[in-house]
Amino acid sequence: MLLQIVDTLEMLPPEVIEEPVQESMNLFTMAHYGGWIMIVLGVLLIGALYIFIERMVVISAAGKDDKTFMNKIRDFIHDGNIESAQKLCKTVNTPSARLVEKGITRIGRPMQDVQVAVENVGNLEVANLEKNLVIMATIAAGAPMLGFLGTVIGMVQTFYNMAQNASGIIEMSALSEGMYQAMVTTIGGLIVGILAMFAYNFLVARIDRVVRRLEAKTMEFMDLMNEPA
Repeated sequence: MLLQIVDTLEMLPPEVIEEPVQESMNLFTMAHYGGWIMIVLGVLLIGALYIFIERMVVISAAGKDDKTFMNKIRDFIHDGNIESAQKLCKTVNTPSARLVEKGITRIGRPMQDVQVAVENVGNLEVANLEKNLVIMATIAAGAPMLGFLGTVIGMVQTFYNMAQNASGIIEMSALSEGMYQAMVTTIGGLIVGILAMFAYNFLVARIDRVVRRLEAKTMEFMDLMNEPA
């Protein structure tokens, strides 16, 4: 009887003999095996994306520059039309315009007072541009550490299951499951950390560009104040 079954199987075409179906690996499967740490990493990733998009909108708006702005301000000040200069600054409503507007309100005072007022506004504008960047940097540094924590937890769980096995027979499925969880959390933490790090450095570079423009506007405005009437 056994020989007949073997002969029958040999006679069947290859497509009839079913092979065991292997589960395909994807991000959802990896996240499932990663446990609660993957949920935390997912929240951190969403937070980093939100901060990046929100900061990009703010920085892009702050980086807009009207080439004729300072020429118009110069003409208004030379004509003694201070009110029109202030209205122009309010209309433009950029960090450099707010900086110049503060300096205009100090016209008639000593130049040192004007410069201090302009620099203080500049510092406030830079601080506003850098808002939430500390959180982004924290995510970039903390996500890999959370991944490593998940790795340690997975390894501890694996060895604990081995120690609880009184028969002394170690099943590869139980061993591989713990190792899988350990590796998945490491990968997840590194992915979130790397993305957050690149996003942070990109935002810092964009902010530095805006800061240099503010410094140029400050010097241009102070030169305007020192021009002969």
